[in-house]
Amino acid sequence: EVQLVESGGGLVQPGGSLRLSCAASGFTFSSYAMSWVRQAPGKGLEWVSGINSGGGITSRADSVKGRFTISRAIASNTVYLQMNSLKAEDTAVYYCTMLNDWGQGTQVTVSS
Repeated sequence: EVQLVESGGGLVQPGGSLRLSCAASGFTFSSYAMSWVRQAPGKGLEWVSGINSGGGITSRADSVKGRFTISRAIASNTVYLQMNSLKAEDTAVYYCTMLNDWGQGTQVTVSS
């Protein structure tokens, strides 16, 4: 059974940083691309960033370019999202995804 468990969310002031983690299990982690998707209050889903199976190719939405960095640790089956220079509009529930499987999400709130 595929399991994706996010952590690291919380309340942060504008300009601050957070690092989200996604612990993956139940599949061959090194064989699959992974993504982060978010949903802001009252809005639809927004793809944030993705990383290929080997970790050498990444992509990100224009809205987070230059501020967010995705990475993965094959040894620990974990995907990370380093978020810097956070803005109020980054407030959302952040989900880790692998194909059609999703984690439960972690809340990120950016507010002073």
